[in-house]
Amino acid sequence: MDKIYVHEMQFYGYHGLFPEERKLGQRFSVDLILELELRKAGKSDNMEDSIDYGLVYQLTKEIVEGEAKNLVEAVAQSVADKLLMSLPLLQACTVKVYKPDPPIPGHYRSVAVEIYREKNK
Repeated sequence: MDKIYVHEMQFYGYHGLFPEERKLGQRFSVDLILELELRKAGKSDNMEDSIDYGLVYQLTKEIVEGEAKNLVEAVAQSVADKLLMSLPLLQACTVKVYKPDPPIPGHYRSVAVEIYREKNK
């Protein structure tokens, strides 16, 4: 399967278990790997045979900057569900959601959740 990569989309959301996360919000970063057949797009040079990256960004933004969720896992699942439902050519996707500043002690760059989902056949 061919792949489109979208890296380091930046958003501000209100996801988390702690009240301060839901009140103050925090940064989130999302990476996507979109799996679909791109042979037709490569030959036709027509956007209708591929996926609009701007639409992918907008759909992801609606989830990450939308309704607050307790878990980053739920954010990732919602992004995958939205993309698979909204993009007819998309066959599968990998969604990785980074939380750079979670309220946990220690020194690290971020915590992240990565999921892989396929369209039901």
